[in-house]
Amino acid sequence: MSQKKSLDGKVIIVTGAGRGIGREIALLAAAEGAKVVVNDPGVAADGSGTNAAPAEEVVEEIKKRGGTAVANFETVAEAIPASKIIKQAIDTYGKLDGVVNNAGILRDAIFHRMSVEAFESVIKVHLMGSFYTSHAAARIFREQESGAFVHFTSTSGLIGNFGQANYAAAKLGIVGLSKSIALDMERFNVRSNCVSPFAWSRLIGTIPTETEEEKARVARMQQMGPEKIAPLSTFLLGDAAKDVTGQIFAVRMNEIFLMGQSRPLRSIHRAEGWTPQTIAEHGMPALKSSFYKLDRSADIFNWDAI
Repeated sequence: MSQKKSLDGKVIIVTGAGRGIGREIALLAAAEGAKVVVNDPGVAADGSGTNAAPAEEVVEEIKKRGGTAVANFETVAEAIPASKIIKQAIDTYGKLDGVVNNAGILRDAIFHRMSVEAFESVIKVHLMGSFYTSHAAARIFREQESGAFVHFTSTSGLIGNFGQANYAAAKLGIVGLSKSIALDMERFNVRSNCVSPFAWSRLIGTIPTETEEEKARVARMQQMGPEKIAPLSTFLLGDAAKDVTGQIFAVRMNEIFLMGQSRPLRSIHRAEGWTPQTIAEHGMPALKSSFYKLDRSADIFNWDAI
């Protein structure tokens, strides 16, 4: 007996699907039976320019493998173009079952040197883009009482990294967006989850390689191919994930992590209330042992990928 494909009959949108992680998700989703809208305006890593070739090439690859796909070149960074991605899925295939919000750009700079434009452009693609596509799809999902969102976050937001205030703010905002969607739309059988990927892609291809330590780090990262991210993302779109919603996962090579969500760690109480002085004398010293350090992602995930 042939194994049933996990996305048979489903229609899936993958944004930023022309390269890297998005490409691998689109290819696997199609291999698992989905009809795929391959969205990618073909911008450079910093968001400049356009190029139809990446999305078209992925569509051709899917068709060559016997799958079904159509290219879309709209930007997710504006509401109307983003809604046209959803419309194309409905117009082409008659329905929509899942949205993967993967599109992204990078405009890294240390915080005091980061321009307003660099901050806003990254927020618009990652956070606003995830909202625009999800908001347009939510109305369809509500009417049909089914649907799945997979949003891409990052340990830059969940933990921290240098020079990425714009990216970190967007990626942590996506976590809040995903959880809110999960809460608001659970009654309509709509799921929403986040994936934080560890994978070599062009968005991290500008990491410096000047020292031997930096070269070794990049060599390790290059082993973590984007194809390793696709299985979990594809699973989350399928019916087998019907009980999985509101979660944050990380994927690194063959490891899948369930990430924590903010909860109280410790508390302090003073019957008569607090003053700035008593907080300084007693409150903060009592809490300080549980303070988080100024960790970066590499400090927490400090062992080689498996």
